[in-house]
Amino acid sequence: MTEKAKTQERSDKDLPKEIEKLSHRAAKLDKSLPLRMRAKSGVEQGILSAVAAVAAYLPPHYFGLREGFWGSITAISVVQTAPEAARNNGRDQCIGSAVGGLIGVAVVFMTGSTLWSYILAVVLSVFACWCLNVVSTTRLAAITATIILLVPHTTTPEHMLVSRLSEVAWGVAVALAVIWVRQRFLKP
Repeated sequence: MTEKAKTQERSDKDLPKEIEKLSHRAAKLDKSLPLRMRAKSGVEQGILSAVAAVAAYLPPHYFGLREGFWGSITAISVVQTAPEAARNNGRDQCIGSAVGGLIGVAVVFMTGSTLWSYILAVVLSVFACWCLNVVSTTRLAAITATIILLVPHTTTPEHMLVSRLSEVAWGVAVALAVIWVRQRFLKP
């Protein structure tokens, strides 16, 4: 192995530690802001989250989707002050839901809906995200597999998958639209 390859390998191993350090430093910076600034940002973020949640919740009922709260949960998760972070979070929501949902449905079809099936679906969902090099979506994939296998439903697993993906995509779209409106018309 060349010296350059060894250096790259060490660098790759250290990357998660460096990211963790940066994350902690950013959290410390947020905590060091004066209370007045934190309060103002908190109120703005709360209002933005509520607007996105309600806007994502109401319309799905008109299209026959019974669980509009998934769109609200997604919208709240995606709404962030920084637009780039929101786009990335929205992408992760969609990819994670698709991976976890597809694997969850496949596991239900192959093995039924048992505790062991659930464990298998979570492991396969996380594994698939790592193999697809979308590690940031592992949490969402495992959550969606959990929803497919553990949340009681009256329809088929594939219908639940389509509903879940539709509601997540809707929540992402609403959140990004709310952020766009805020940036375009409300934020100097």
